[in-house]
Amino acid sequence: MDILDTVISFFQSGGVFMYPIVLVLAVGIAIAIERYVYLTLVGAGNRRAWKRVMPLLETGKYDSARDYVLRSNTAMSRILGYGLNRARNSDSGEDVQMAMEEGLLEIVPRLEKRTHYLATFANIATLLGLLGTIMGLIEAFTAVSGADPADKANLLSASISVAMNTTAFGLMVAIPLLLVHAVMQTKTVELVDTLEMATVKMTNLITGRTDGEG
Repeated sequence: MDILDTVISFFQSGGVFMYPIVLVLAVGIAIAIERYVYLTLVGAGNRRAWKRVMPLLETGKYDSARDYVLRSNTAMSRILGYGLNRARNSDSGEDVQMAMEEGLLEIVPRLEKRTHYLATFANIATLLGLLGTIMGLIEAFTAVSGADPADKANLLSASISVAMNTTAFGLMVAIPLLLVHAVMQTKTVELVDTLEMATVKMTNLITGRTDGEG
């Protein structure tokens, strides 16, 4: 209970700028959860699709692979679908790879969507904390300007201590948001790398099979 009272007292003494920082934190948490769930589901779907399609590609069952990716709604399936559709009309590995790269251009922005907001919110939280502290210091110096000289030092030190709360809270919000942003970026890069790897492998399989038939 003492900890809760301390937190409440810390928040209340920080002034009005504590509220927008809380709002930034809430929005940042919502985005982080949504992105984490989305990227995790995309990764699981991609692995499932690749494990299903890869054996079909290795055995040359392109029609079966095409039927599967058309029924699936994963990012991996959509990209492979571009390549398989192009392979039906062209034996060129370059054409197949270009088709899948077009699919990547469609998928990658969805993977990166909203992640950059986390870094932006971290910066906003820091700046709001600094702004709150500056405004608090201005109020503090204004308040003690007419005070008794003997009390000025005590009043000023107390006011500065309170004003620094907003900076501290802004940093407490910004640091976790930056860490989460780094984690989300890492997950996104891993997904993009996996998709690019799949396009290369599929292109090599199709090219190798075409060369073997030739």
